[in-house]
Parts: sequence; structure tokens; C-alpha cells
Amino acid sequence: MLQVKEKIPGVLLCFLLALPCWWLGHKLPVIGAPVFAIVLGMILTQIFRQKGMFQKGIQYTSKKILQYAVILLGFGLNLSEIAMVGATSLPIIVSTIATSLIVSYVLHRLMHMDENSSILIGVGSSICGGSAIAATAPVIDANDEEIAQAISVIFLFNVLAALIFPSLGGALGLTNEGFGLFAGTAVNDTSSVTAAAAAWDGMHPGANTLEIATIVKLTRTLAIIPITLFLAVYKARSKKTEAYGGSYELKKIFPFFILFFVLASIITTLCTMGGVDSSVFNPLKTLSKFFIVMAMMAIGFNTDIVKLVKSGGKPIFMGLCCWICISLVSLGMQVALGLH
Repeated sequence: MLQVKEKIPGVLLCFLLALPCWWLGHKLPVIGAPVFAIVLGMILTQIFRQKGMFQKGIQYTSKKILQYAVILLGFGLNLSEIAMVGATSLPIIVSTIATSLIVSYVLHRLMHMDENSSILIGVGSSICGGSAIAATAPVIDANDEEIAQAISVIFLFNVLAALIFPSLGGALGLTNEGFGLFAGTAVNDTSSVTAAAAAWDGMHPGANTLEIATIVKLTRTLAIIPITLFLAVYKARSKKTEAYGGSYELKKIFPFFILFFVLASIITTLCTMGGVDSSVFNPLKTLSKFFIVMAMMAIGFNTDIVKLVKSGGKPIFMGLCCWICISLVSLGMQVALGLH
């Protein structure tokens, strides 16, 4: 009980500071509430270096509440809908994810970049931005500065994609369906996918790319499951000598919060198939997004913005390479599959 009381001040602080960031995120969806939160946290930690009674709650928010956010994210996934609409995009999704992971791995080796930062940037670029980073970070034991760095890089190319892609798609002569596939597979974060698709629909009256792009994006989100499981085993093997005495146990490497994420997706799917309106799960989806904002606030509190800026060159270059390669592969696969 005493441990719970020690965490309350820090959790409450993150909750209260997340509220204005949540509001700003709705006013400027291209940037998004998580980015506002992480920036505010980094600024405040420069002013208030000693967290005192707030520290334990801040740490809890950046770790545990981040995992709860991922679990609740599952309530936004209707697997039957994804199976019907997302199947067409599956070859493109697999190709773009593989491309991003390969590019990030190669650049990690060539530039001698930090492994955790490279993994987070590669996964964030290929799957679903901040949500993928949130799911992966606990599995690889990433620290708050590594998470903040990856989120910052992903944010930069999210904004660029949302601003550039609608005009680029028009110049390339993409159909409405083609742009939906392009936005859903080549833009990182859900908010930016929505912004890009909505901009396209505004430029092309009668188009319905927003729905296509969103479903494709949700299909990408499912890749969180195999990626996190693979990384859990990889990390356990790489550390088994020092951490597990030469062996590793399933309970030590399995990210159980991902299991609950899958369970939430199954519950949503079964309920929807049984006639329950999917809007019933909207409050849980909203809570998931707000928990991510709270967690980003806490991560910002534990991040040195000066150090982040000084070390940002290589991560930004990696993010740029992943972004360009994913975009080219997404467009190339559409041509190869005759979907252009």
C-alpha cells in the first residue's frame, strides 16, 4: 500500500500535464498529443531537475502505464475487418516492414549506432510509429532517452509525409485506392496517416481513401505481435550469460502485455461479430491514446533535451533512409502487383 501511495503524486502530475497536450493534439493532429507531451516533459525537466516525491510515479508512468496503453490499443482492432480489407495490402506491408528493419540494421552496423535506438527507429518507421515504439521499448529494456529520440525522429517524418504525400500521390497519378495503400503503408503514425488521407480526400471530392488507409494502417499494427516476440527472444539470447546464467525461461522473455493486447483484439472481434456496435470500445481506444500521452510526458521528464539534440544526427539520418526506402517499396510493390 505504501508503494502505491509513493507513486500517486508522479502519476497525477503526468495526468494533469497530459491534459493540455491532449487538447493541443486535437487542435494540431499532424503533430499529435504524444509529441507535445514529450517536448513539454523535456522542457520542464530542465527547470525542475530534482523530481523528489514525483520520481517513482513518473517512472511507473513511463514503464507500466505505457504497457497498459498498448493493451488497450487492442480494442481498436477488429480482426475480421482487417482480414477482409487488409489482405490486399499484406504483401506491401510485409515488404515495407522488412525494408525498414533491414535498412535500420545495416545503418546500425555501418554507423555504429546504439542498438536500442536503431531497433526503435526501425520498428517505429515500419509498423505504427509511437504505438510500435511503446510496445517494443519494454521488451528491449530501452531507456527513456532512447524512446524520446526514436519518437522525435518518427515525428519529424510523420509531419513531412502528411504535408508532402497528398501532392506527391497526385503527381504520380495514384488512384484513390492506390493512395490509400500508399498512406497506410508508408506513413508511420495513425494521426499522420489520417491527416494525409483526409488531405487527399479534400483534394479529390468523392474519394474514400481515409477508410482504406486506416484499415491498412491497423493491419500494419498487428505486426507488433511477431516483432515484439522475436525481439524478446533475441534480447534474452544476447544477454543469457549475464542475466539468465546461460539459459532463459519463457516467463522471463515473454512480453505478457502483448498477450493481453491480442486478447483485447479477439474480444473486440468476437463482440463485433456477435452484433455489438464497435463504438462500444471507443472509450477504451481513447483511454489507450491518453495513456500514451501520459507515458510520453513521463519519458520527457527523464530525458535530457540537450543531450538528445547533440546526438540526433545519426538517428535522423537513419529515419530519413527508412522513410525514403519504405515509400519507394510501397509504390514499387503497387506497380508490381498491378494495384497502381
